[in-house]
Parts: sequence; C-alpha cells; structure tokens
Amino acid sequence: MAAVLVALIPNISQAAPIARASKIKGDLTISAAASLTGAFSELAKQFGKVNKGVKVRFNFGSSATLVSQIQSGAPSDVVASADLSSIEKLVASGNVVVAPKVFARNSMAIAVKPGNPKSVRTIRDLASLSFIALCSKTVPCGVYATSVLNRAGVVLDESKVTRGIDVKATLSAVANGDADAALVYKTDVLAAKKTVVGIDIPNAQNVKTMYGIAPLRGSKNLATAKAFINFVLSQQGLQILKSFGFERP
Repeated sequence: MAAVLVALIPNISQAAPIARASKIKGDLTISAAASLTGAFSELAKQFGKVNKGVKVRFNFGSSATLVSQIQSGAPSDVVASADLSSIEKLVASGNVVVAPKVFARNSMAIAVKPGNPKSVRTIRDLASLSFIALCSKTVPCGVYATSVLNRAGVVLDESKVTRGIDVKATLSAVANGDADAALVYKTDVLAAKKTVVGIDIPNAQNVKTMYGIAPLRGSKNLATAKAFINFVLSQQGLQILKSFGFERP
C-alpha cells in the first residue's frame, strides 16, 4: 500500500505541459467526484478549445459510487477521486495500471443558512443543532467529516444527522432548509455562493484531502485520456482548479 501512496505524490516542478496536439480526437468519458463538477466542467471547456476534435462526457458522483461502477464494468476513460483510497481500490482491482497523480487538495468547512440563524461558530456548536447534514459514511466527504468531528471531540446524535449520497446532496440539505448546518468541502461552499454561508474550521481540527487522477485500463481512447490528465496537471489546469478554491497538490 505504501508504494502506491508514494507514486501518488507528484513533483510540481515537473507539472505536465498543456496538451495542444490537434491530432487528439474522439469521445472521452470522465468519472469524477461530485465536488469536481464546476472545476472539471471548466477544464473540459478549456481543453476542448485546443483539442476541437474531442467530446468530453462526465459521470459525476461520490468517489465510492464511481469505484463500484468502474469495477462493475461501466465504460470510462479517466477517474478523478476525492481521496486516495478510492484510487488504491482501483489499482488493487486492476482497473488502474499506471501510477495515479495527485492533482489538487481540499479541506472541510461548515455550511450554514444565509445569516447564520443558529449562530454556529465552531464544530462544537453542531452538537446543539436539531439537524446536521453529513455525507454517507462510506464516501470520502463522510469519512473526512468523521475525522473532523473526532479531532474536535464532538459526538453527534445520529438521530439528528441526515446523510447525503455525495457532497452536493449534503450541501443541498442546508440550502433547501432541511438541515441547520453541514460538513462539506470548502470548495463546495464557495461554489454554492449565496445559498449558504461558510464557516472555516481551524487547521488543528481540519483535514487536508488529496484528489487523485488516472487513466483507466480498457479505455478506448487512451491517448486522449492521457492528454486530458496532462492538461489537468499543467499550469493552466492547476490555475483553473485554484480559481474554484482547490489548493495545489
């Protein structure tokens, strides 16, 4: 397992150049974590400007769901997960046969309703709320939320917790008024704009998440898959990710 993790750590000084080869063409299916929806949609748009023969399709969902789909034979060319464990599972099952790359980092934040009507200030305040939205325990944002709560020494009454299938569904519980607060990625709070308000979590209680990307074995368009990954890792790609709140790997 350790060998896999070492392979995942990239050298930023060797970030891949932007893929500009006009010979690249064909359809590309990318299975990506729900938290990457905005950033990857923009990456695909910019990638398409220099590779006009490529049509990109996305399958967004929780990383755990994506792993299950890929292992069950769902066609895809690239996988981008919100954690390294999901990538490791695909390596173990033989669906990924090249060293994956870490392309972004993220952290967790508290999302509350505009105006913060419950006056939430810290993680500890969540214990006094009536309803709290968390991601499913088996998906990365749910695992990270548990780590944050444990670090803060906070135990939530499970009867007060509503679970979302992915980070988007979890955040929607607050935006729609079904929960008083949620523990989600900082980038998703930023993407939600005025529908929620974000509250930062101190570094001592927070976690740093790592996003991994790799081409999939059996891709019918491997050259284009590799070109897209190179674009994500390029300076332009990393800058696009940064504009959506992601930190550099």
